[in-house]
Amino acid sequence: MGNIMNWDSTIWAERESERKAAEESLKGLGQPKDRKDLESRQKVEKKLEVPIWHKASLTLEETAAYSGIGINKLREITNEKGCNFVLFIGKKRLIKRRQFEEYLEQHCVI
Repeated sequence: MGNIMNWDSTIWAERESERKAAEESLKGLGQPKDRKDLESRQKVEKKLEVPIWHKASLTLEETAAYSGIGINKLREITNEKGCNFVLFIGKKRLIKRRQFEEYLEQHCVI
């Protein structure tokens, strides 16, 4: 049985040298030219996160997290004919938040 420490350090040394070689080969490609370019790239990469309570429509997952009602029950409710708070975009099902809140206020049992 060999020394485990030597084996690990060999694997990590190989990975480190591969990483450095990859960095060297990509050094000139796509690098920001100055700090201003870097900052603008970071702003573009940041995804705008809007709080759930500010959104007009929610996905089933967001609605489940927001209301505490399971996704399957939400699907069942939104499949009903008289459901006025569901919005279909193709196959995607969105919940109109304000109408859903009103629906919850009117019902005691779901």
